[in-house]
Amino acid sequence: MEKCYTRNQIKKAVIDLGYNWFESGEYNVNIVGVRNSDTGIEVTNKFDDCMTISYKIGDEWQFHCYKCTTDPGTHWVENIMRKEGVAVLKPGQYKSSHKLRLHQGKYLALGQQNPVTVYRDNNRDSKYDLNENNTQTGLFGINIHRATGRSGKTSSRIDKWSAGCQVIASNDDWHEFLDICQIAREKWSNNFTYTLIDSKHII
Repeated sequence: MEKCYTRNQIKKAVIDLGYNWFESGEYNVNIVGVRNSDTGIEVTNKFDDCMTISYKIGDEWQFHCYKCTTDPGTHWVENIMRKEGVAVLKPGQYKSSHKLRLHQGKYLALGQQNPVTVYRDNNRDSKYDLNENNTQTGLFGINIHRATGRSGKTSSRIDKWSAGCQVIASNDDWHEFLDICQIAREKWSNNFTYTLIDSKHII
């Protein structure tokens, strides 16, 4: 996704889809992923989606938009870890779905703590199968984390970075995002709602 969006565009899309938008208090974060509808069901293996975070400091809104992937990479599409198939998170709002904890026991990230719904794609081809009759709801480790661990670097290919996780490409972007989430945890609680929408719903 070459362009990013404005906070007002994200807010309108979220509300139009009937989801909650948090406005009360400081650092009451709205974490919204935007899946690139332009690529359809093609497995691009690129960070062509957006991760956004909106919140207030005082009465002033803050907004950040980061390059990310909301889809699994080619490696895990072709080398599925479960017989049901690779996980592709279904768009929706998942209340208190994540909390700050270690990702794979290695570094602080947003780890899944409550059920989400995923499509299962098990035919190992170059298309995501988004079949409403082949979904699962549960705890699958659909975390929100970074790609490269190298400061100042940005990953360009998903490859093994995502088997269904939501992954921010730039290390610097990731640390900015994480710092915001840590402040939000202190002001509210260690419960984060994640909303995933399709870019076709943004006007």
